[in-house]
Amino acid sequence: MFRITKEFHFSASHQLTHLPADHQCARMHGHNYIVMIELAARELNTDGFVRDYHELKPLKDYIDGTFDHRHLNDVLEGPSTAENMAKHFYDWSHARWPEVTAVKVSETPKTWAEYRPEVRP
Repeated sequence: MFRITKEFHFSASHQLTHLPADHQCARMHGHNYIVMIELAARELNTDGFVRDYHELKPLKDYIDGTFDHRHLNDVLEGPSTAENMAKHFYDWSHARWPEVTAVKVSETPKTWAEYRPEVRP
């Protein structure tokens, strides 16, 4: 199995209003997010790629136009957690590129959330 990944970066604010008022994430705050998309294929295409990285530019454009320097509570449905963002970016990307197998989202250098659908035989 061949796997490739590509990172995308954006900055945004959010507030997890469903948490108790004394929880630090209940206050409005921001992060420098990293989105990492993973694609996989059993065989390479005729150019020797899983998929040409350049073909992933629509994801960059989507992130830049919809998420960068925005308040995520105004952009996403449901809580603006890294877990929900990973699922959102997975769904958006997989609809365009069937080779997408997972998406990870980082809010801080030490934290990552991943959405990877369960693979059933």
